[in-house]
Amino acid sequence: MSEVPGTGRVIADRYRLLDPLGEGGAGIVWRARDEVLGREVAVKEVRAPAALSVTDTELLHARLEREARAATRFSHRNAVAVHDVVTQDSRPWIVMELVRGLALSDVLHADGPLSPRRAARIGAEVLAALRGAHDAGLLHLDVKPGNVLMANDGRVMLKDFGITPADGPSGLTATGGPIGSPDYLAPERARGRAPGPESDLWSLGVLLYAAVEGRPPFGRNTPPDTLRAVTEEEEPPLRRAGALAPVIEGLLCKDPAGRLTAGDAERRLRILAAGGTGSPGGGAAGPPLPPPTDGTAEAAGKPGTVTSAPEPAGRTRRTGVLVAVGAVLALLVAGGVVWALASDDDQDERGGGKATTEAVEPFLPVRKETPQGGVPSSADGRAGAPRY
Repeated sequence: MSEVPGTGRVIADRYRLLDPLGEGGAGIVWRARDEVLGREVAVKEVRAPAALSVTDTELLHARLEREARAATRFSHRNAVAVHDVVTQDSRPWIVMELVRGLALSDVLHADGPLSPRRAARIGAEVLAALRGAHDAGLLHLDVKPGNVLMANDGRVMLKDFGITPADGPSGLTATGGPIGSPDYLAPERARGRAPGPESDLWSLGVLLYAAVEGRPPFGRNTPPDTLRAVTEEEEPPLRRAGALAPVIEGLLCKDPAGRLTAGDAERRLRILAAGGTGSPGGGAAGPPLPPPTDGTAEAAGKPGTVTSAPEPAGRTRRTGVLVAVGAVLALLVAGGVVWALASDDDQDERGGGKATTEAVEPFLPVRKETPQGGVPSSADGRAGAPRY
């Protein structure tokens, strides 16, 4: 097998390129070795589109370098860390944490749609990373299945932070083209408006839709048609989302101000990931009922519950009194001891006539997932290969 050009090259007198991990329109990502710290890393070699002018290429490189340097200041367990940004051949090279695992896009391609519960778990972890970035004044701007990694250690990690300061430029390049994937682009960005945290929430909603339905809701044959659908059309009805549907619909509100907040969305996703469901009638997911503390469960008005009616308190007390009176008469006729009266009456008042209610909680069907080890991570079929 011939060696890939560039293999063995040392970047910035520090990072030795070992072998390519992936390649796309924005460049190539290498597995590399940090010769200073003695660890493996992922290095992204940025390549500008050939059609860009020299001036536009310089602007693109400057923007990517600025965003990557902003990302180095952000750390979160659900985000692939950016370690360093160096310049070589008049363009930036971005040094990132090397993550071994599978991309969500690979999993969806191999296994098909996910169960609502598994999709909710993945969504909650991605949203945790987004909330951390938003709190730090950063945006991602390219949330999609290809940028979500299922790490071998069990973490769900968001990579390729196309992070821009929250008060930065709009979502268009210098040539007027949108930054990010058209299928996952928020309506406000498709219209050329400045992005905000709500733009990332829209993209997460599209990701969740694609995860459970098997395809993004607004995908069309050409990017312009896709952007037109994003801005003008409603998403097709959800058929496989189950209790996850209200969350997806809340995130896919065309008006950024009307979308679910990040905190509310994460709370609902974690409830669903834990096996909870939405409220009756398809409403928003709410917190689970507290566990019963006295043998009684609150099940009123919930479909699928079996409830025995509690006995009225007055009837319970009357029953206790009749039992006590009968005991007294028996004791008097037999010449029993008088002090047993108080004991019997007190015991009946505490334990007599307590009603119990049994509740059968509705459950969320969980689709049996293919073990992660059986999913190829790349075209060469290597499972668990390092991803970036």
